[in-house]
Amino acid sequence: MEKEIDEKKQGQSLVLDQKEGNTKKLFIESYGCQMNFSDSEIVASILYDNGYNTTQNLEDADLVLVNTCSIRDKAEQTIRKRLEKYNAVKKINPTMKVGVLGCMAERLKSQFLEEEKIVDMVVGPDAYKDLPNLLAEVEEGRDAINVILSKEETYGDIAPVRLNSNGVNAFVSITRGCDNMCTFCVVPFTRGRERSREPQSIYDEIQDLYDRGFKEVTLLGQNVDSYLWYGGGLKKDFDKATEMQKATATDFAQLLDKCAALFPKMRFRFSTSNPQDMHEEVLHVIAKHHNICNYIHLPVQSGSTRILKEMNRQHTREEYMALIDKIYSIIPDISLSQDMIAGFPTETEEDHQDTLSLMEYVKYDFGFMFAYSERPGTLAARKMEDDVPEEVKKRRLTEIVDLQQKHGLERTQRFIGQEVEVLIEKESKRSDAHWSGRNSQNTVVVFPKENYNVGEFVMVKITDCTAATLIGEAVGYSEIMN
Repeated sequence: MEKEIDEKKQGQSLVLDQKEGNTKKLFIESYGCQMNFSDSEIVASILYDNGYNTTQNLEDADLVLVNTCSIRDKAEQTIRKRLEKYNAVKKINPTMKVGVLGCMAERLKSQFLEEEKIVDMVVGPDAYKDLPNLLAEVEEGRDAINVILSKEETYGDIAPVRLNSNGVNAFVSITRGCDNMCTFCVVPFTRGRERSREPQSIYDEIQDLYDRGFKEVTLLGQNVDSYLWYGGGLKKDFDKATEMQKATATDFAQLLDKCAALFPKMRFRFSTSNPQDMHEEVLHVIAKHHNICNYIHLPVQSGSTRILKEMNRQHTREEYMALIDKIYSIIPDISLSQDMIAGFPTETEEDHQDTLSLMEYVKYDFGFMFAYSERPGTLAARKMEDDVPEEVKKRRLTEIVDLQQKHGLERTQRFIGQEVEVLIEKESKRSDAHWSGRNSQNTVVVFPKENYNVGEFVMVKITDCTAATLIGEAVGYSEIMN
């Protein structure tokens, strides 16, 4: 729940340029959050160097991998259906091997391999470097499994292959794992404890992207704000570090500040943030740099302090609202988005009204809203009864969604009459005569193409809008182009 899930990207099969001499074909699909899509790029890079080119034709594949998500029941059901499809193809092509990667791997390893016998290989999020060895096991007719969670692995030494890239936007992972034991969330159990990546490897990856013409980077992690590099090791062990390690450590504010300073012609975003780790220094860094976007995804999950405590969130309603006040005071032009769960166990009508009133207070630009679904292995599943009736969950979710749509339109309308900086990302879906891109606040902007090109920063005068899209006309290049 702590991550933005782009429904349009679910189940995307990934493809990259063919490498001469590679004789095997890999079909890889991804589900869930952007971390999973980023991990698929790492997997493709490892297998690319081990004889595999990607294919988008399932029937041609020697190896089929699905990168999985355990956040919602819907995602798990979708993946099970895909595994049924793979196995139907496998009956026609018996030499084809099927593997499960990612967050479902650790939790369902026994079911997949031993009970249901629907896969040949199960690989957890920290074991991707072991893929060549696991494939050798499979080739010799044995099931292969590695779901061991690592205290060190960050894949900082793997240059990800950019799959299905538009050549403009890229994601760079800076942390792995999570230490926040939210009762609804499986991430600490499927991705392990929190550790950060060495800063220089991050700068080097961004330099490579810049050299290849990319214009925007999103720094990615389960909880980017708690990024902390002190020479390696887990975030929770920082108190055991030497005085020298502590004095020379790099936190998220310093990392973000240096990225923006090193690459002034690139734009930076980050996701996901946790309220208790969103420090004021980060806000001042955003305000300081033109090339850090004025957008923060700040999950809250509920507006009720009682429910937040049941969720083991490390903040109260009042603390969250105080943080919102601070954000708006330091970055007045910010856009904010939320994650919200309707119908968490024991949620009363009063708790629900607290959520709606919090939304009225914040007025989010965007939202990612779900009805609670019990996830096996979580603290909530073990200790709490899923006692809110489905029809009540659905009604509360509808009220949350309706209110978010109302606020979203209000927040989008504020740009009418303004000139906004837009990074051109692609052709508009609705018109091949228009470009589509996003402004600093993460709102989609469409405008006539004229003589502008993908990857350019353009100033656009906004003349109209829908609930989620700004419409305007280009008035010239942005200063970032100079």
